[in-house]
Order: sequence, then structure tokens, then C-alpha cells
Amino acid sequence: MAVERLQKIIAAAGVASRRKAEQLISAGLVKVNGHVITELGSKADLETDHIRVNGKLLQGAQRHLYLLLNKPKGYVTTMSDPQKRPTVMDLIRGVKGRVYPVGRLDYASEGLLLLTNDGDLAHHLMKAASHVAKTYVVKVAGAPSEDAISKLRTGISIATDNGQRVRTGPAGVRVVKVAVNPWYEITLVEGRNRQIRRMFEAVGHHVEKIKRVRYGPLTLDVPPGKFRALTLQEVARLKTACTIVLARAKRSVSS
Repeated sequence: MAVERLQKIIAAAGVASRRKAEQLISAGLVKVNGHVITELGSKADLETDHIRVNGKLLQGAQRHLYLLLNKPKGYVTTMSDPQKRPTVMDLIRGVKGRVYPVGRLDYASEGLLLLTNDGDLAHHLMKAASHVAKTYVVKVAGAPSEDAISKLRTGISIATDNGQRVRTGPAGVRVVKVAVNPWYEITLVEGRNRQIRRMFEAVGHHVEKIKRVRYGPLTLDVPPGKFRALTLQEVARLKTACTIVLARAKRSVSS
């Protein structure tokens, strides 16, 4: 096996995403041949080096798994929860291999969630999070004005988790059901935490329900709480989507 960066080896072994692997290295939880490694640029060869993560010896790359889950509300998108709340991992039964979520849906949100042990793909999807289109259906308390919807479409100032304010990018907004509490279809090409809820709050409306129905080329097609494996064609389209958006981002920076 070729000499590769440690975070890539760890991700390929299905232990964690590449980003999480970098955190494990920085935290001093990775050893190579008995020596603690904290430098992210460090390399190793899994065939000749003994690599331990949190004390466990890596056994080599796992067969890649790609799952599409319909997350119900009331589950946290983490591997475990210190508050002992149900996690999305409680829904993944009978899978021969360890997977982890790509990105997240908050506790009260529902819908399409991707899980995998392909560290490279997970890394690229997270890196491309602000470019891969994601579509949600959203129920809102009260009917926003046309001016409010226009602001959502063009971009609006919202608060972030650290208290700063940022301006959202353009969003697709389409009425799905006209009612006292209407439904909208929202398409974003960025992925800020609780973004849709904060966008509607910024124009004076509370989001009552939110479900992600599309993620790039993937469409939600399983019942709540259920999951299925992606087809080879879906995996290929997902990887192509990452390649395209990252290439566009690179061109944008260079220009």
C-alpha cells in the first residue's frame, strides 16, 4: 500500500470522516509505531506501519458503504449523545460495517441524510457543502409577504451560532401549498446550521416543520426511520456532483 496522509488512511478504514480524523490527530489520539502523531501532514503506510486510533489498531480499508436514511424528528445527527437522546445511528441496523453521517439535520428536522464510511467522499461533500444543492419542504407559521419571500430569494442577514451575522446566498423559494400556514420548497446551495429556520425568523415567521427531500442528485424515497443503500449509479452521480462544484469553486477563486 502506498504512503499516504494519516487522515486519509483513517478515513479509508471507516473510523471517521477525514475532518474528524484530523481532529483525532491534533488531539494526540493517533499513534504510528508507538509514537504519538499530532502533525496533520504526517504520512504512513498501513501495510508496514502500526497505526492506532484511540488505542485501536487499524485493520485496513473497509468496503465502502453508502446509505440514504429518512431521518425522523427527535433524533440527533451524531454517533452518540451525552444527553442520551436517540441518535440516527440507532436507526442503522443490520449493516455490516461502520458508517457515519455526512453533515447533519437538527433534532427537530426530518428527511434525507447520507451516511457512509467513504472518508474521501465525505470530506469532499463537506468541503462542497456551500455548493451542492439541497432542497427542503418547509411549513411556516403565517403567510410571509411577497417582500419577505423576495428577501429570502436574494439573501438576508441571519445570526450564526457564535453570535455573528452573515448574509445568506440566493435561495430558490417556491410555494407548495397555499394556506394559513403555507408550505414552501426551499433550495439552498450553502449549508449553515439551522439556516432555513433563521432565514424565516429574520422575516418574522416561525418554521413549524422542515424536511430535506433532495441532496444533490439524491431524492428521498424511503419511509421515516428507514434507509437503503445507494446504487452504483447514485454514488457515481454524487461523486460527479462534488467534482463539478469543487472545480467551479476553484475557478472562481483563481479568477
